[in-house]
Amino acid sequence: MSRRHLPSLAGLQCFEAAARHLSFTRAADELSLTQSAVSKQVAQLESILEHPLFRRIRRRLHLTPEGAIYLGEARKILAQVEMSTRYMQSYGGEADVLNVATLPTFGARWLIPRLNGFRFRHPNINLNISNRVEPFDMQQERVEVAFFFGHGAWPKAECIRLLEEEIVPVCSPQALEGMRVEEPLALTRLVLLQSATRPEAWHDWFDAQGQYTEHSYHGPRFDTFYMALRAAQAGCGVALVPRFLAQEEIDEGKLVVPWSFSLKSRDAYYMAYPEHMADLYKVRAFIDWIRERIV
Repeated sequence: MSRRHLPSLAGLQCFEAAARHLSFTRAADELSLTQSAVSKQVAQLESILEHPLFRRIRRRLHLTPEGAIYLGEARKILAQVEMSTRYMQSYGGEADVLNVATLPTFGARWLIPRLNGFRFRHPNINLNISNRVEPFDMQQERVEVAFFFGHGAWPKAECIRLLEEEIVPVCSPQALEGMRVEEPLALTRLVLLQSATRPEAWHDWFDAQGQYTEHSYHGPRFDTFYMALRAAQAGCGVALVPRFLAQEEIDEGKLVVPWSFSLKSRDAYYMAYPEHMADLYKVRAFIDWIRERIV
């Protein structure tokens, strides 16, 4: 599409304000423009779109069906421009924002406790931490550091191995009342809580002990280990989770390990950062901080 067929940012702003107020006069007051200037911008936008955006009914302004559809799109564009602008305003300045992505339960249980003190050593680095479960493009999503579980490979990124994991079953002490667990398959008398990110977990755990059950894939499915842990603690069944994520509840007696066999995962937890950002101060400072705290 040629540039002359693209709407201006001013046109989108005028349209959004007029649609929100259903008034060119109020939109003009908000944007510090004249009413005729707002009207002209909207008219140019309608010319580009080849659709009317507003209709006057009994002297009142109403959005047309086309206008209602385009309003949602315009707001997305304006929000993206605002977000990108704020991102660049903070980039490379005295107060840098470091965008960090992490697995939800790993972030809460392993990462967050290791951030204590980071702000005091690096007062000019503001951490922006978000949860990510699905794979994503770090450059496209503007993420400078990502924590993930896998084989240790991320496109165009350096990966640092953090820790391995052992998978164990956990349930509430009350769930085992009056029940004897003398073999792995005894756990099938409880509900097997499933993890959406590890659909083969129960099958692999039983298989590693030479056991098979048709119940390996049956049971409530949870997006995160945290939800599975909470369900197990509430007595909903038995969850199969990395021991280090459940250690707090095990130590407090809120969860127990009903069968001691633990399965060591083939994969591990890693920290990744884009290759071209390796020497960026905020990235290097964070990487060094985490490395110092790998136990």
